[in-house]
Amino acid sequence: MKTRLTGTLLVSMMLATGAQAGGLERGGYNIDLLFDPGTYAAEATTTYVSPQRKYKDAVDTNRLNGLGSNGIGGGKTSVTDSPDYWVPRVGLKAGWEGVDCMVDYSQPWGIHSKPGADWVGANDNIETKVTSDNYAATCSYKWAMGPGQIRLIGGAFYQEVEGFKERLVAPDFAVPGTGVGRLDLKGDGWGWRAGVAYEIPEYAMRASLVYNSEVNLKDITGTLDLSQVNGRVFDVYGSQKMPDTLELKLQTGIAPDWLAFGSVKWTDWSQLQTIPFCVKGVPSCSPATQITSLDLLYRDGWTISGGIGHKFNEQWSGAVSLTWDRGTSTGILSQTDSWTLGTGVSYTPTKNVEFRLAGVVGILTSGESGAKEYNGRVYGNEVKYSFDNDFVGAISTSVKVRF
Repeated sequence: MKTRLTGTLLVSMMLATGAQAGGLERGGYNIDLLFDPGTYAAEATTTYVSPQRKYKDAVDTNRLNGLGSNGIGGGKTSVTDSPDYWVPRVGLKAGWEGVDCMVDYSQPWGIHSKPGADWVGANDNIETKVTSDNYAATCSYKWAMGPGQIRLIGGAFYQEVEGFKERLVAPDFAVPGTGVGRLDLKGDGWGWRAGVAYEIPEYAMRASLVYNSEVNLKDITGTLDLSQVNGRVFDVYGSQKMPDTLELKLQTGIAPDWLAFGSVKWTDWSQLQTIPFCVKGVPSCSPATQITSLDLLYRDGWTISGGIGHKFNEQWSGAVSLTWDRGTSTGILSQTDSWTLGTGVSYTPTKNVEFRLAGVVGILTSGESGAKEYNGRVYGNEVKYSFDNDFVGAISTSVKVRF
């Protein structure tokens, strides 16, 4: 079955489809380049995502903080929350005598929420942004088994995560002034991956199961800038683990030049509940000793995708897919379920060069955010708002060179 070109197209299309997944996911983890049949291969991919999440009917639910319903600049009750963003990925692969290895750079995690200062929820969030950089090395060893070959996969990655949050700080016993406070944070850590795959190249069949470990950011450091509030800047610290993931991917030829594919991924986002940060010098950081926190209250994420690909001729292939991602929000924030439809084309002018273009349109489903109790404390009680079904779109371009 002549389906190899269609199979390589799936990489960029799956990146575009999953770019608006739940939690802090951006590009996630992807090692599909490891399966490229060439002895050497290099690939560069970039994905542009445009989520259109909008809040409406916002209400300031904590009048005790002194803000009333005026916010900073008029107290809007409807705002756009999610700016557009880019997700890059670069990888290199080499193979010899049953061994394949790849190195890659990616940005697996990130989020950018920016409702701004002129809404009634400014005391909850003005802008929150998290970015990541991931540097990985992955190898596999394969040998013949039955009609195909089995492959054992292992690797390690180093991850840097940083971000900030700005919100309006109102007077209370600890903070006597009123102004914008900013929390800046940065941490890093190591992770590992292991997996297994079985392939029958004659039928374009491949099944893979890959586990990516959590990354322990045990030494997160940064500053809490309250210079607009009381003239002070505090050095702070905390810790958090980024989630582990388990992903099953399947593809197989179903007719000459036709390919079916699908995947199921679990992500342990429930690790991220409320993350306390304490002033340096406080011996043990907990909700009881914190000066501030990031409150997420996530649940685990599930992503299920499936589709069909077709090779039109020796140069052109195409594919279409449908993806459901379970929202990770549990009552606060706005990460509800999403449905996305993806399509893509692959153009191979020579056997050594391949260009891919993929696009996605989808729906971010409706819901609301408000106060929620967790471990005896109430979170999300600064503002209440709702949101309708909103549009999300993405486009991904990539080039691969084999040599």
